[in-house]
Amino acid sequence: MKIAIVVHGRFHAFDLACELHRLGHNVHLYTNYPKWIATRFGLPESNIHSLWIHGFISRILWLLYNLGVAPNPESWLNQWFARWAYSHVKCQSWDIVHCWSGVAEEVFSPDVITKTHLMVRGSAHIREQARILQEEVARTGVNLLTPTDWIIAREEREYETADHIVVLSRFAYQTFLARGVPIQKLHMLPLGVRIRKFLADPEVTAARTRRILNGERLRVLYVGNVSLQKGMWDLARIAAELSKGNFEFIVVGAIASEMRDILPRLRSHARVLGKRRQRELPGIYDGSDLFIFPTLQDGFAGVLTQAAASGLPILATTNCGAPDFINDGANGWILPIRNPEAFMERLLWCDSHRKELAEMTTRIASEFQPRDWVDVARQFESICMAATSNAAPETAHVG
Repeated sequence: MKIAIVVHGRFHAFDLACELHRLGHNVHLYTNYPKWIATRFGLPESNIHSLWIHGFISRILWLLYNLGVAPNPESWLNQWFARWAYSHVKCQSWDIVHCWSGVAEEVFSPDVITKTHLMVRGSAHIREQARILQEEVARTGVNLLTPTDWIIAREEREYETADHIVVLSRFAYQTFLARGVPIQKLHMLPLGVRIRKFLADPEVTAARTRRILNGERLRVLYVGNVSLQKGMWDLARIAAELSKGNFEFIVVGAIASEMRDILPRLRSHARVLGKRRQRELPGIYDGSDLFIFPTLQDGFAGVLTQAAASGLPILATTNCGAPDFINDGANGWILPIRNPEAFMERLLWCDSHRKELAEMTTRIASEFQPRDWVDVARQFESICMAATSNAAPETAHVG
């Protein structure tokens, strides 16, 4: 198939594009990342089309917005990138044009010659996302960034225009159904991980098991954006309560501007390491005992599969991709959002049931590995074939 992938960033697009290329498809990537970054994933430079100046200016404008000295740049940035991508993809014919929501409206123009316009939404339905975040503003009193009326209207037009919509978890899938999107338009594509990169060595698993059985402080790791959307209000409370006892909390990720007043409280009870390069993450996972992810909403969250590949028991909420591959009590636990008490209860159980936790850790390494990107690419192939033939949507279970 000849496939155009259009993404204003990186997300999971680079992994998917490169694996599709390895499977023999003619994949062209349109992005605002520099070409040299995409080539590191294995895609030929000739198949990468970069508006890198857009990515550079985006970072500056969002920084100025977060500092309160510039207006929200979203509408201008999204339309600029989308018009650039449209001007390129319209010059060729395609089997699939696969575009990220928010920049799909222009790309899905009728004069783009393609069999199927396939849009991906990396989060819940945007109205559901807005609802959850507005509730968090009311709960915390913190003025965080929520979807604007402009982007809500734009994305809903894209949902209507797209031939098919790809979502990344059952949670996201259900939010689209609840908002009236026809089931015939929806496909679910849970993400994967480069297993060899994150797979824990037997020595790492053995050292983790020894720490657990020796009664050492349990190292509880969070990786992801450090923001209220990711549940940091609750994590700050969990760490404040449990760091006094037999727990050590490690927080890794880019820190959102909304965390200014919350960060000192979090840092008082957790090691906040800030953003780390991807190549540093396997070592951080290896040195941890549990993975915590109290997110309020995510389409999937790739860090979950990284943690799973690393052999860590996972405590995560219902509102992400975790329920799609976590067997409750076997390789982790699924807990409600905005319920720090439930997380604390489960963590205390881990501390008081060291033998069971050690057995779980050993079992995860041998029995509960997530799928690799080649599996994701093959399911994407099936989605494309179903979409172009109007067959039943692909929503295969991932266990």
